[in-house]
Amino acid sequence: MNDQLISLLVSSTGETLYMTVISTFVAYVIGIPLGVLLYVTSKEGTRPNFAINFIVGLIVNVLRSVPFLILLVAILPFTRIVAGTTLGTQATVVPLIVAAAPYVARMVESSLKEVNTGVVEAAQSMGTSTFQIITKVYLPEARPSLLVGAAISLATILGYSAMAGFVGGGGLGAVAINYGYYRYQTDIMLITVLLLVVIVQIFQEGGLALARRTDKRLK
Repeated sequence: MNDQLISLLVSSTGETLYMTVISTFVAYVIGIPLGVLLYVTSKEGTRPNFAINFIVGLIVNVLRSVPFLILLVAILPFTRIVAGTTLGTQATVVPLIVAAAPYVARMVESSLKEVNTGVVEAAQSMGTSTFQIITKVYLPEARPSLLVGAAISLATILGYSAMAGFVGGGGLGAVAINYGYYRYQTDIMLITVLLLVVIVQIFQEGGLALARRTDKRLK
């Protein structure tokens, strides 16, 4: 392997990390409020509202049902408006966020369902407002589960970013396709796969370690 390929792998790894971290961060900025809204307006939530829950749930389910590659191509006009282009790392971030935010919303909703109802009822009996219950009960109590969900989301979004290489996205996915697939350079393909596996392991182990440190049940 020559210096040029090593430099390409290093820069592509940086692009993959950039796409994954930025997309996950923005997806959580959008997904946490959506997940909270889905749970709070559900039957078991503190403010049940069928209409809101149904509409938000429908939008989330529709976006989650579309395979990422199809979604990526379908929103190319929107991507061009937001990013100014449909190629490269910056452009790939847009469909990653659109695909990841609904996924994160369901992960957050699932985490909130694990919160002990007794704690919520105790807060309600003291006259705590819905906003205070969300910020002081739901989210703090669900923190370990949310961290595990974040680690899983990072790994999922990393996989999405690799698939984006088929349509001009940057990162390790593009290297694997352009060199490993089109040029039949199996060694490059294996190296990119290994790098992706290592990154996923780091994300998951880091998330699980943080979850264990914040889980009061383990103290």
